[in-house]
Amino acid sequence: MDIRRLARGTVEWGRLERVMQTLADRYDRECIRVEFLEADNWLSIPCVIDEEWFVKIVSRQNALVHAMLTTGRNVGAVSAGTGGFFGRFDTPRGMVEHEYEATERMREIGINAPRPIDAFEVNGLGVLVLEYLPEFRSLDDAPDWFVAERATELFEMLGTLRDHGMAHGDLRGENILLCDDEFYFIDATNVHDDRVAETTAYDLACALAVLEPRIGAFDAVAAAEPVYEPSELLLARRFLDFVRLRPDHEFDAATLRIELERAANRGQ
Repeated sequence: MDIRRLARGTVEWGRLERVMQTLADRYDRECIRVEFLEADNWLSIPCVIDEEWFVKIVSRQNALVHAMLTTGRNVGAVSAGTGGFFGRFDTPRGMVEHEYEATERMREIGINAPRPIDAFEVNGLGVLVLEYLPEFRSLDDAPDWFVAERATELFEMLGTLRDHGMAHGDLRGENILLCDDEFYFIDATNVHDDRVAETTAYDLACALAVLEPRIGAFDAVAAAEPVYEPSELLLARRFLDFVRLRPDHEFDAATLRIELERAANRGQ
């Protein structure tokens, strides 16, 4: 069995049926059409309901895996020279309620994100209901020329989060969606809101890790330069090796480090 499938675990069909019946009852529908999605996702069972809602079903095993990943991320943050700043969840309900609230906050400050609709618990399973974005694609599926043209816009969105004391915390290509050629953020994780400098630098390092293989280190850093202070660029260097250890990022950390130092020197 694939290790990701093993880590994600399975949920009995009867429990899933109860979730679907609860959704139908909550929204006063006699029946609903469910499409389960194939997703390389450790932390939920995703599905689409009536082509109207995107639903994430979170089990206790998902919460356990999230806690293990959070511990590893905090160790990585310590290895980068800062204290850990990732928060964990003790229950599936806590996970979905956080994502609901984080998505709502992003929308309130002007960041594109799917509209959160509901978060609740059914038989020990956390259920998050979001607006379904039709005909979306992830940044991973966008052509390189498009990524190059719009890279600064991505950093501006992260800058807006920073300016409001927020961070994404899990930025990667599959968590950046394009719908009608507009960027949307999804799957924000839990980071401590009293550690803005570190979480900002971590988000910046993750964004550079996404962009460097697509547009090169020089252009990636040049796109970030108008948005960040030299001190923020230099702090991001400290997280590059940590980000590089994650299986969802493959990039040239050494070249990015050089370009960040050059950009910081130009800005001083």
